[in-house]
Amino acid sequence: MHPKESTPFGSTQQITAIFGLMFHKLNRMLWNALMRLAPSIKVIHDQKLTHMRTVEIVRIICEGVVWTNFQKSAQLSGAMLSAAILGIPEVVNEFIMAYDSCSNWSNQDGHTIFDHAVLHRREKVFNLIQGVNFTTFLFSSRDKSGNNILHLAGRLVPSSEVAGAALQMQRELQWFKAVENLVHPFFREATNDLKNTPREVFTKEHKELVKEGEKWMKETASSCSVVAALIITVVFAAAFTVPGGIDGRGVPNFLYEQSFMIFAISDMLALFSSITSVLMFLGILTSRYAEEDFLVSLPRKLIIGLITLFFSIASMMVAFGATVHISLSHKWNLVIIPIALVGCVPVTLFALLQFPLLLDMYSSTYGPGIIIESSWRELTSCHMVAKDNYRKHSYKC
Repeated sequence: MHPKESTPFGSTQQITAIFGLMFHKLNRMLWNALMRLAPSIKVIHDQKLTHMRTVEIVRIICEGVVWTNFQKSAQLSGAMLSAAILGIPEVVNEFIMAYDSCSNWSNQDGHTIFDHAVLHRREKVFNLIQGVNFTTFLFSSRDKSGNNILHLAGRLVPSSEVAGAALQMQRELQWFKAVENLVHPFFREATNDLKNTPREVFTKEHKELVKEGEKWMKETASSCSVVAALIITVVFAAAFTVPGGIDGRGVPNFLYEQSFMIFAISDMLALFSSITSVLMFLGILTSRYAEEDFLVSLPRKLIIGLITLFFSIASMMVAFGATVHISLSHKWNLVIIPIALVGCVPVTLFALLQFPLLLDMYSSTYGPGIIIESSWRELTSCHMVAKDNYRKHSYKC
């Protein structure tokens, strides 16, 4: 049917407009009802709307206003650097798309947009900028204190996004490794005005954080290892205390019962998993606690320890339920139902208490991390540009 053809209800254009208006009104009514039921959604909606309007204003300023080079550097650099500090990649992207020279903009300390992204641990801004061609210059620049980008990555930045000293130390190491992967090896041993290399800056800045992380790891491992040791004691004793007794030949009386097989298998699984858990926590307690250990080694041991501890608790409760069922099933056959329900309580409580920590640790260790799409080898002419710039500024290595 042609758009201008008529129908008994009017033209097709009119019908389309009416349905579009009805859909818009219905959508608006649903949003209003949802905002009344959940006021927090309205707050999120208003924040998102403000964010979109801000980005649109920045786009108009960049595209619709003609600025001189002096005005760009004097008036727009502050806005772009603030966006990098606050972690707003959409605003930063508008400046990058509009002005090629924005990589040269810096504040009074000589910090560029890339420096701020690293200093304030803004991952989205960092990933946005590092893919741009002019990053070879940013890697070789230095601030007024003689720090290159790797020196800045070595500074300690307090963060509210990561809970726990060990996780924060891991995140700091991930940032340092990410920036180290981008810079030329020449800059990894370069010194600043205080004659410190980037690694020396990192070690000095994170000395107290390493101690706090070590204390937290040892306290967590000690508490969990006590629980795992108790489980080993219980399930090991249960393996030689056969439910239902044994006959004159030493064969369990309920050997061919399904409940007995469940008991035997779950008891063995509880024993083996709890022993594994104790070994993992023992590895944490005896670790040398070097900086690099917080990157993968210690978190991996804690993850394995918590998972095996949870599995041992669950297996122990299954073995307990099977034992009770063997002892009481001849009188109360339905006793397994309340036993199963009650047995789920400690397992569920442990999962609720430890799952947030386990999830944070797993996502921080095996998640995407600081995404790097290129290394210094893939940045063409990085060596020549950086080395020439360093010689120009009289760097001493």
